[in-house]
Amino acid sequence: MNGVTIGQAAAFVGVTVKTVRHYHKLGLVKEPERDSSGYRRYGSADLLRLVQVRTLAAAGVPLAEIGPLLDADAVLFAAALADVERQLTERIEELIARRDTLHRLADGDRALLGDRAVALLERMSGLGFPAEEVAATREGWVLARALVPEGFDDYLTHIEHALEDTRFVALIKRATEAASWEPDDPRIAELATAMANHFLANPEQLKIVTGLQARTEAATRYTLIALHGEEQGSAAARGVTLVETKLRAAGIHIPRPDTR
Repeated sequence: MNGVTIGQAAAFVGVTVKTVRHYHKLGLVKEPERDSSGYRRYGSADLLRLVQVRTLAAAGVPLAEIGPLLDADAVLFAAALADVERQLTERIEELIARRDTLHRLADGDRALLGDRAVALLERMSGLGFPAEEVAATREGWVLARALVPEGFDDYLTHIEHALEDTRFVALIKRATEAASWEPDDPRIAELATAMANHFLANPEQLKIVTGLQARTEAATRYTLIALHGEEQGSAAARGVTLVETKLRAAGIHIPRPDTR
């Protein structure tokens, strides 16, 4: 008996019978002739071809490219392999990038904001900001980065510098406390005046308010960021509105909700 059956050939090569038949269908491996018993017998040349196809397929070469690759001369074969290697390298790099993204997603803040913003959030916690305020700030920054990406890095720079100012930190902490006040509490207007005056006296910190202004649909994007998480009519929303009104009165450009 010359040769082996398709089952034996598949087992020797390390693939399934179904795979061998698929190779036949694609024309990658020629079907051997049947013997007198009606069985197809695979000789050494057939097995060699099967091994070559299986090896290239396992290396990531698309099946559609394997036939021409094996039928090419030595020079073309080497060039084709180099091209396959390049493609595989690109795929590996892409997979590594995806893996790194998954690792960052395990730390949601770093995936959405980056290391610099995360460090600032940690700094806020260290300065005594309540956890809920840090969480609200995080959400606002995620939104800001998405809506005004071109200004986000500069915005973080202004925040970094402002957190070194104890007066600014005290005002923001006070504003955090004000979120629990009644909307008509007279202290809200007093705090808004103090904050507006502080920003006007510190132009670099004023950029925290004015920096996140997109080039298109400025009012819509600004409002989404500035009032993120604040219920309409709440003490916090009223405070933001009062500060903006006072800054506009001083000639500072801040988009209005009814403008573009």
